[in-house]
Amino acid sequence: MKENNPLSPHIQIYNWHVSSLVSISHRITGIVNYFLLIFICIWASSLFFGEGAYEIFKLFLNSVIGKFFIISLIWSYTFQILSEVRHWFWDIGLGFELKTTKITGLLVIFGSFLLTILIYSSKGFLQL
Repeated sequence: MKENNPLSPHIQIYNWHVSSLVSISHRITGIVNYFLLIFICIWASSLFFGEGAYEIFKLFLNSVIGKFFIISLIWSYTFQILSEVRHWFWDIGLGFELKTTKITGLLVIFGSFLLTILIYSSKGFLQL
């Protein structure tokens, strides 16, 4: 006898929650940050190869795509940091209540956008 029941929660009946979104985004930003760290190392290493090599990075980072790249980099790192702080509280046994997980998840999401705006608009990022 073959049953027609799905083996796991099916996409049509699964409800997304803030915690699900933060969890998946935390994993994705962790992978993205790994590659961004490599890019930052190559960018810093370009200083050793002279002004010409650094100018290529400078031109890229001052373009529209480059500015989007910088904003994405800042958001990715701020999201990861805030999500890690949330995990630290979980590690000590705090914040497991459903309402608290929803609030802290929203704090991670909105806090990362707010921190990105604050960091990017600071004087240091306006001039490379």
